[in-house]
Amino acid sequence: MSERTARDALYKFSKAIIKVYGPRYLRKPTTNDIHQLYTIHQGRYGLPGMIGSIDCMHWTWSMCPNAWRGQFMRGDHKEPTIILEAVASTDLWFWHAFFGVAGSNNDINVLDQSHIFNDIFQGISHDVPFVVNGVTYKRGYYLTDGIYPEYSVFVKAWSHPNDEKRLRFKAVQEGARKDIERAFGVLKKRFNIIYNPARTWDDRKIKSLMYACIILHNIILEHEGKAICRFDENEVLPHPEPLGFDTAQYRANRAEVRSRDLHNNLRADLSEHVHRNAVEAIDIEEDEELFLTTDEEAEEYMDDDEDEDEDDEDNNDSYGSED
Repeated sequence: MSERTARDALYKFSKAIIKVYGPRYLRKPTTNDIHQLYTIHQGRYGLPGMIGSIDCMHWTWSMCPNAWRGQFMRGDHKEPTIILEAVASTDLWFWHAFFGVAGSNNDINVLDQSHIFNDIFQGISHDVPFVVNGVTYKRGYYLTDGIYPEYSVFVKAWSHPNDEKRLRFKAVQEGARKDIERAFGVLKKRFNIIYNPARTWDDRKIKSLMYACIILHNIILEHEGKAICRFDENEVLPHPEPLGFDTAQYRANRAEVRSRDLHNNLRADLSEHVHRNAVEAIDIEEDEELFLTTDEEAEEYMDDDEDEDEDDEDNNDSYGSED
């Protein structure tokens, strides 16, 4: 088989993977999926309402045409790159993938072009409310780094924490956000074609390769039994009519997602929740240590009493022998 035939077969294979397995293994989280993600993330990180973490990854494009190199290059990358925006949960499952933006863009530019919030804007998203610190919020959120805007669906760490609550939340948030970095690392190590620069002129073929690798990655997770959520073919989902782009409700949904006040309130409530749980855990540990210490002292006291009783018996025996 010639090299060109092998490449053509690879591109056709990637298109087939996307067509056959894409609807299942690159699906948006359903209501049941979101409930399971809430439970697992709260149990592992103590963050109620967490769906996953969002970030971007660059894939080097060695065969980028010279006429396009300017828009696909950035100062911190020596070669042209194409950007992947993705959302991953703690099991490294990719719930969202948006690939194809030129490498000269930053994460905010990619987010503005992404379709991640289109369902929310159009009123057809699967919103699952959650409660934190006694306050009910309409939908879940994604953990982000500092460059992302202050949206109501994003939770960022405090940039300059000045008290114990914010310091503790910053540590928890940054630790949980490593899931997306781990997912990118596993994806590159698992598929050598992504680890190395892309070697084709056609950017459409590069897109199909990236999406196919992400789908195969999710298939492997499910086959190994590491996936949190299982696909339920019998789950009935509502299919409301999408809102028009010029309607008042569409604009209201867009404003709600971009609300800075909701972002700050959610982050403050999460900080209070994490701090309170940490303090309660410390109190429980201290009580357990005190309980163990009390038990040890009681055992030592009982042992001392037994030793004294034995000494008294020995003394009585010795007095009796003298008589």
